[in-house]
Amino acid sequence: MNALLVAVGAVFGAPLRLVVDRLVQHWSGRPLLWGTLAVNVFGSFVLGWTAAAAKGALAVALGIGFCGAFTTFSTFGFETLHLWETRQRRLAVINVVLSLVLGLAAVSLGWAIGRH
Repeated sequence: MNALLVAVGAVFGAPLRLVVDRLVQHWSGRPLLWGTLAVNVFGSFVLGWTAAAAKGALAVALGIGFCGAFTTFSTFGFETLHLWETRQRRLAVINVVLSLVLGLAAVSLGWAIGRH
């Protein structure tokens, strides 16, 4: 049953990730970085809320399925490496710092909202 719940959450998370990533890329004018940052920060918020407020099937579908398919650590890693290797090292460091700080802030905010 849990595998089905994960799959249902992923069905929504994966396509939404693509849409948000493309919209942010379009708005920012950059093919890398900002779209991934946006989905990872939003996904961190959702996971924080889910961990604090959701129980049972909803927690599995949202926390593992949706957030697992929506967020992407591998793309973050690839984009950071690409920036570093193309000598955009300042932007690579900014990406790491922003991802960490904003991700932790977002999961904390989600957690705080979910607890109330």
